[in-house]
Amino acid sequence: MASDKELTPTSYMDHHLTNLTSSVGEGSFWTLHVDTLVMSSLIGIISFGFLWWVVRGATSGVPGKRQAFVELAIEFVDNQVKSTFHGDRHAFVAPAALTVFVWVFMMSALDFLPIDIMASVYELLGLHNWRSVPTADVNTTFALALSVWLLMIFFNIKVKGLGGWIHELVCTPFGKNPLLWPVNLLFNLVEYVSKPLSHSLRLYGNIYAGEIIFLLLGMWAATGLAGTLFGTVLGAGWAIFHILIVTLQAFIFMMLTVVYLSMAHESH
Repeated sequence: MASDKELTPTSYMDHHLTNLTSSVGEGSFWTLHVDTLVMSSLIGIISFGFLWWVVRGATSGVPGKRQAFVELAIEFVDNQVKSTFHGDRHAFVAPAALTVFVWVFMMSALDFLPIDIMASVYELLGLHNWRSVPTADVNTTFALALSVWLLMIFFNIKVKGLGGWIHELVCTPFGKNPLLWPVNLLFNLVEYVSKPLSHSLRLYGNIYAGEIIFLLLGMWAATGLAGTLFGTVLGAGWAIFHILIVTLQAFIFMMLTVVYLSMAHESH
């Protein structure tokens, strides 16, 4: 981190909002956000490792606190999927929804880590630029949304056949008249392009905005005793409110995933 003499609002924001990157080859188009990849993988291993550990030790008797918590989360997700998807939800859709909800929630919850304290920890590890929150990186949210989009196309072809899917693209929503095929195709292409964009940018925008507010409150806390007092109080209030935002965004991302996969299984 920059020294206190050099620290300005601009350098403070730049420091906390700059990813640790690595280019694949000199002058390569591909640039990996190392911190995003490491943090998202790490939180995935921890989260699903915990679920595996609890399920592995589950009993049919009176459940313990950990088992009851996991069962509650699984039942909640299963009920949400049941109300939207009317096929065999346990074959793929419900497990996928649980994976999406838990992973997105846990990645976004990293936003509650104290920014400056974590920056100091990363400095001790020799990491000058390191962002903790993967979902505050548009590459993460777009990769997740694009994965759901590819699954949607896969199930469209699997359920309806390639011919049936193409027929749906050119014959809905305005009918089978050949003169309407270009219009139908245009409408469907706009819909297909907009889904991953809206799916990813909604999550990214909310989590990134939350991170910015935490940074602004941190800058305020550095202005003196009064700033520290108000910054701490407002930061605590924002953290409590942000819990709702993180949970809601994970829920919305999960529900859109279920809706898109449900639409892929339905014929128009």
